[in-house]
Amino acid sequence: MDNNGIRINKYIADAGICSRRDADDLVAKGSVTVNGKKAEPGTRVFEGDSVKVGSKLIKPKDEKVVLAYYKPVGVTCTEKDQFADITVKDAVRYKERVTYAGRLDKDSEGLLLLTNDGKLIEKMMKASGNHEKEYVVRTSKPITQAFTDKMSAGVYLKELDTVTRPCKVKRISKNTFNIVLTQGLNRQIRRMTAALDNKVMGLKRVRVLSVTLGGLKPGEYRVLSREEVDKLWRECGN
Repeated sequence: MDNNGIRINKYIADAGICSRRDADDLVAKGSVTVNGKKAEPGTRVFEGDSVKVGSKLIKPKDEKVVLAYYKPVGVTCTEKDQFADITVKDAVRYKERVTYAGRLDKDSEGLLLLTNDGKLIEKMMKASGNHEKEYVVRTSKPITQAFTDKMSAGVYLKELDTVTRPCKVKRISKNTFNIVLTQGLNRQIRRMTAALDNKVMGLKRVRVLSVTLGGLKPGEYRVLSREEVDKLWRECGN
């Protein structure tokens, strides 16, 4: 913790109690105290401060962990959604509270990185980082050379009024291609494919930076080794 302290919602989230949004709700309800006084939105916590949620004294967890999780189709990337059949939080029962770094939509499957390290998530989500994410995509129509050329060069998405960054695209089979993106627009691959008069029938993320799906099966996860986590940090620019 530096001399500027840490915002109360982040402190609570880092302690594994709940998300920052839920922490804001706890503060608003008057359930959080710092040194015996009720916390307010924006309250900062400093070294040696006593923070309680209700009567429970809390402290941020020092042990950081990163999980590689094979998200199946149907699992929703959200902390809380009354309309979701099953969320990532429901599906992954890990001893520590972890959250995702880069979501996958409900209809997609594949690699999702989960961690309790907020700083690593911020680094990985930074748009200017150009961090690679690789996907295998199955379409309704055959993949042509013209299709891969246009996808690679960048596609204008009318609904977002933007042109996607140039990317790497390779045909795998008649109706399947591989694509490596360095940006994460909402439902980007589906939008790009639709803009070129085709439709995504199946989408699987197989790599994020240097971490691959490997031999994981849908619903399975593994804990990344210290060496793998260190490499992620190096790739994110420390």
